[in-house]
Amino acid sequence: SHVFVCVCVCARVRVLSTTTVSAPVSPRRWLNLQEFQSKKLMRECGVSVQRFFVADTPAEALEAAKRLNAKEIVLKAQILAGGRGKGLFDSGLKGGVHLTKDPAVVGDLASKMLGFHLTTKQTPKEGVKVKTVMVAEALDISRETYFAILMDRSCNGPVMVGSPQGGMDIEEVADRTPELIFKETIDIFEGVRDDQAQRMAANLGFRGPLEKQAAEQMKKLYELFVKVDATQVEVNPLGETPEGQVVCFDAKINFDDNAEFRQKTVFAMDETDESDPMETEAAKYDLKYIGLDGNIACFVNGAGLAMATCDIIDLHGGKPANFLDLGGGVKENQVYAAFKLLTGDPKVEAILVNIFGGIVNCAIIANGITKACRELELKVPLVVRLEGTNVKEAKRILAESGLSITAANDLDDAAQKAVAAITKK
Repeated sequence: SHVFVCVCVCARVRVLSTTTVSAPVSPRRWLNLQEFQSKKLMRECGVSVQRFFVADTPAEALEAAKRLNAKEIVLKAQILAGGRGKGLFDSGLKGGVHLTKDPAVVGDLASKMLGFHLTTKQTPKEGVKVKTVMVAEALDISRETYFAILMDRSCNGPVMVGSPQGGMDIEEVADRTPELIFKETIDIFEGVRDDQAQRMAANLGFRGPLEKQAAEQMKKLYELFVKVDATQVEVNPLGETPEGQVVCFDAKINFDDNAEFRQKTVFAMDETDESDPMETEAAKYDLKYIGLDGNIACFVNGAGLAMATCDIIDLHGGKPANFLDLGGGVKENQVYAAFKLLTGDPKVEAILVNIFGGIVNCAIIANGITKACRELELKVPLVVRLEGTNVKEAKRILAESGLSITAANDLDDAAQKAVAAITKK
């Protein structure tokens, strides 16, 4: 087993707790784009990427390979996980990335990818089913660099980060050779200035005509950053070819979830097939859900409270099955949806509701709880701790409901009672 560490920041949920679990849990990325989707966005902003086509069938892949008319072709399985090159398909094919100079073999390779599960170091052990492949022109890389634009709190805005050491773990570069990490703070009113882009290009080792070309690519990447409300655009590697081209060979784009209302086209590209079904369902009701491997469901409001709840359950010998964060401005239908999710999880043997109401009205929670218990015919023990806004009315609603609900005085009391409820069973 290993320690599950969970950090929750605003709407981006990652889990930080001393809770020990027996299986790794991947952090939830609210918008996940396939490689070809990110490259499409880049291409639309004039960023240099490899020529590529997308195929859903072996016949389409073969046709795409012929249309490329390239010296060498790279075929990539499209899944939301790293380590594809060293992955294994249940068809027996090794590797989710293949190079070939013969377009005729692309169809055969695609037939062993499409419809089969690819397992990598970042996928579940059963792998992920491949539904799409990218057929791209393979370009030689004579030199690799690293470049990114990201939001930096210490700079109060976006910053360019680059290194002449690309194609590798940038954290490792920063740790071993920090002098090879270069930064340029971007003024949000001016954008990327010519002198900044040229200085960064020079620091990354681009020389002669390549320096100007790299600087232009950086400015276009910033245009993309602003256009799609990104929080990060990372290109690794930003490479140069023997023919004298500066090309973005791979990219990762993170988006500001709060900008979804004006980025409808981008967010419509989100694919949830590879996401946890319960996380996807929870997101429909603006609930933040992280699945764990215990048997006590945690139903809370606020990331910090969620972490504390998981920890104190563990302290009393129990194991959290999840944490589900209501957040602020909760409505009764969200409470009902939350209970429906939790009761639909077969490993849940008890539910602990822990609400500390500030902006949350405890009476709304109480009404949602009683409605859910009746309509869903709750079969597992329910422990409720409420504190804060309108708590007296909330406790009255629960007490007069006639339902089998165990009230708790504080968090420690609630955790003890939830663990005891399972122990008695």
